[in-house]
Amino acid sequence: MSDVLKAAFIFVAPNADPASQRSWVKTEAVELLAVAVKDYAQAEAVARELVEKDGIKAIELCGGFGVAGTARIAAAVDVPVGVVRFDVHPGLGNVSGDTLFG
Repeated sequence: MSDVLKAAFIFVAPNADPASQRSWVKTEAVELLAVAVKDYAQAEAVARELVEKDGIKAIELCGGFGVAGTARIAAAVDVPVGVVRFDVHPGLGNVSGDTLFG
């Protein structure tokens, strides 16, 4: 494989600031940008920006995104969107992001 895949991992955290709370991990095959967001609306905006401005070609969402949140991000961008699944997320008070942000 000669092309490097630029991907993003987006996770929800209270009071997150995606402008400052982000970090790259770069390997020969994959460059992964992890970005924190505070809610689904911010995640939609960040996902669009990452695709349009940063050349991100795939997005994976943390387990805090429920079914509704995942659908919102997938509808916001034209790249593959995957998700880590928790029915209840330990970092969100043991509820789905759908309960908090949906």
